[in-house]
Amino acid sequence: MAGVKDLIEIGQSIWLDNITRDMLDDGVIARFIAELDVTGLTSNPSIFDKAISGSTAYDADVATLAGEGLDSEGIFFRLALDDLRRAADLFAPVAEATRGEDGWVSLEVSPTLADDAEATVAAARQLHAEADRANLFIKIPGTPAGLVAVEEAVFHGVPVNVTLLFSTQQYLAAAEAHLRGLERRREAGLGLKVASVASLFISRWDVALNDVLPADMRNTVGIAVGAATYAAAVALRSSARVTDLVAAGAPAQKLLFASTGVKDAAAPDTLYVRDLAARDTINTMPDATLLAMADHGEAPSALAMDGQSAAGVLAAASAAGIDLDALAEKLQRDGAAAFVSAWEAMISSIATKASA
Repeated sequence: MAGVKDLIEIGQSIWLDNITRDMLDDGVIARFIAELDVTGLTSNPSIFDKAISGSTAYDADVATLAGEGLDSEGIFFRLALDDLRRAADLFAPVAEATRGEDGWVSLEVSPTLADDAEATVAAARQLHAEADRANLFIKIPGTPAGLVAVEEAVFHGVPVNVTLLFSTQQYLAAAEAHLRGLERRREAGLGLKVASVASLFISRWDVALNDVLPADMRNTVGIAVGAATYAAAVALRSSARVTDLVAAGAPAQKLLFASTGVKDAAAPDTLYVRDLAARDTINTMPDATLLAMADHGEAPSALAMDGQSAAGVLAAASAAGIDLDALAEKLQRDGAAAFVSAWEAMISSIATKASA
């Protein structure tokens, strides 16, 4: 438990990057809240694909909803919203105690809409209304079209988790979209309490680079990208533009470290949690990583706010011939494609269950 408690003392929120109906029914998520101080939860198409296709827990509801005439996508969103409403209710006391600073769950729009801003906004507004939970984020990818949708969704009062961010530049673009949405609301005389988090993916950097960079740089670039982005987030948070909005009642967007499960079996299984402990941020982790941190996680040190620890690593990667900006764009495209694949597999699984 020491590692988990240290994160909380540093000022980082611990979220769970997983949800299944079995975890809700068996009280696992409730125990994580009570015993491990988990204060939020994220989901994505890959998580729901595994949950629905790998379990019989949803079969009866699939049959019922199919009998009502819903197509496979409609069935999915009914299932997901049922689960996430239950999760949101579990975290509601946290959301109330922190006045919306924490206690959130997340539901992603269809990843097939990643390049269609107008359709993404329509889906985000509809899902947010259907969810009927104040502490539920709608996840929108930080693709070029997605960022247009983020600004528009925020303007319409939809709290957004901007996902699939892989670099400081992509993070800053996501932050800009949130700020523009808030500024438009202020100009229109609308309330400013529209929260957002920006989800920076970590481990996929090292998966892409571990076999390319020198051995002494193994599993270092993801953490460096996280550290550099945190420094940018700290600087932005203290800017006049943000402080003015916060003074007027707007919530500051939080940086969220995602994809923090370690993919390299030779590395410590808590690496991306231990080395990315930072005040006023969130680390959303798979349940295996969460349990590892609670069982044997090393005491983390607070991440420096100036990004100096990252500069040398990123410079060395560039010197080794890695175009970091180009790789960030590729990782985002690949991540979007992977979510589409998981989405299609899940929709196919639901269709199979429905026909059975």
